[in-house]
Amino acid sequence: MSFKCGIVGLPNVGKSTLFNALTNSSKAQAANFPFCTIDPNVGVVPVPDKRLKNLAQISKSKKIINTTISFVDIAGLVKGASKGEGLGNKFLSHIREVDAIIHMIRCFDSEDIQNVNSTIDPIRDLEIIETEMMLADLESIQKRLEKNNKRNVDEDQLKILKIALDCINNNKDISTLKNDFSKKLLNQSGLLSLKPKIFVCNVDEQSVASGNNYTKKFIDKFGYEKTLIVSADIENQINELDLIEKKNYMEMIGLKETGLNLLIQKGYNILELDTFFTSGPEETRAWTIQKKCTAPKAAGEIHTDFEKGFIRAETISYVDFISNDGWISSKTNGKMRLEGKDYIVKDGDVLNFRFNT
Repeated sequence: MSFKCGIVGLPNVGKSTLFNALTNSSKAQAANFPFCTIDPNVGVVPVPDKRLKNLAQISKSKKIINTTISFVDIAGLVKGASKGEGLGNKFLSHIREVDAIIHMIRCFDSEDIQNVNSTIDPIRDLEIIETEMMLADLESIQKRLEKNNKRNVDEDQLKILKIALDCINNNKDISTLKNDFSKKLLNQSGLLSLKPKIFVCNVDEQSVASGNNYTKKFIDKFGYEKTLIVSADIENQINELDLIEKKNYMEMIGLKETGLNLLIQKGYNILELDTFFTSGPEETRAWTIQKKCTAPKAAGEIHTDFEKGFIRAETISYVDFISNDGWISSKTNGKMRLEGKDYIVKDGDVLNFRFNT
């Protein structure tokens, strides 16, 4: 299962620098002028999970395979993008293709890096991007609700579009739609304003540990839950160090964990994903599933035949697998369960599927 997080923001806020740090590459061009990114860059990033190593040691696995999440570096939007300003419409279409949005917010002063606005104001910058996405949604909704197009829209989607239109026109919170419609239906609507969001405040080195006045004002308004403070430039530097140098440098600047790991984990959480494991002599592997996923659906992530012919799942929790030293002792000690088609897979379950071919 492949999930994409799109990195968006105004030009020159550090999107490509963050992307390079995330993917530990120089795939994205980072330059001091607007629109240096035109076609979106895509990087597939392993999701850090300390449990994999522990499982592999017990199973004596030859390989460890992390689950992954994709990040997309989308070019800078500007005011008027929904009407085609800058390179707007093209990039708004790129945002439609991602599962979650990472808003990159400039929270640093610099005479060397151009700013498209005359002042640094992270709240205003976010509102510009959000407004352009909302205007793009408005145009999309109006087109789909036109008399000639209504016949091609099913009843549930019509309800969503009409409520969304009322929210946008009357400045109501569009996220209330999530209380009344399933995630699947909302995703089918293609509305940008409904995509899950993470706010990344990009700061200088001096502010990376505790933030600054810009991040304080931003967090006061939008809260900590969806907000991360990261220095994209520092993260790039950290990537170039070996393990000992990295540890020493992070201690020196007051970082307990890299911002990149926190961002990957937050992206995983905001998309409401869980991880299950398969573990044996050949490999220990992490698999991505949606929360509340049934056992047959989880089996289908490995192979469609596993879902079609699903019989049951041999299931051990991660804690029991570790404390009982693997499959055999877990079964002997009554910690292995046989779960059927209605079983909801829990995060950390170690599974072995039985199926008919």
